[in-house]
Amino acid sequence: MPFVYRLQKILDFRIRKKEEQLLVVQKAQQEVYLAEQRIKENEEEIQQTIQNRKNSDYKMMEYFDKYLHHLWDKADALQAELERVQAILDEEKMKLVKLEQAVKVLEKHKEKQRELYLEEEKAIELRQFSEIGVQRFFLQAREQQEEEEELRKLAEYSEYEMEE
Repeated sequence: MPFVYRLQKILDFRIRKKEEQLLVVQKAQQEVYLAEQRIKENEEEIQQTIQNRKNSDYKMMEYFDKYLHHLWDKADALQAELERVQAILDEEKMKLVKLEQAVKVLEKHKEKQRELYLEEEKAIELRQFSEIGVQRFFLQAREQQEEEEELRKLAEYSEYEMEE
């Protein structure tokens, strides 16, 4: 009879939850990556605006300053967004770690149960072999006893015929 783990449905459920959480973590990582990309693009735009301001007419300086202040405010907002998304990613990673631990616990339990099952199967097999060995011993002993009995009867019969 093959090994059947009695908590297999629970193990499968926990594995499924872990895989779902892994997808959530990947999405959160993607959000962090996108936030970092937006920050990088904003920084490039700031650098480009500073460069353009240096080469422009002095009458446009006020507009460049206003636009730079807008970009700096946008940079602060993007940084806050990055921190928020990073916090979500860290939280989701913690959930993933907990789910992985739960799966590992059940997998370790399953392996121990499997080892116990194999030991029990081995013990049953050894008992069966032992019983077969005992039966074979008694059969051989009986056969040997019957042969000795036949030899004794033959010897008695030969002695009886010799006397006649």
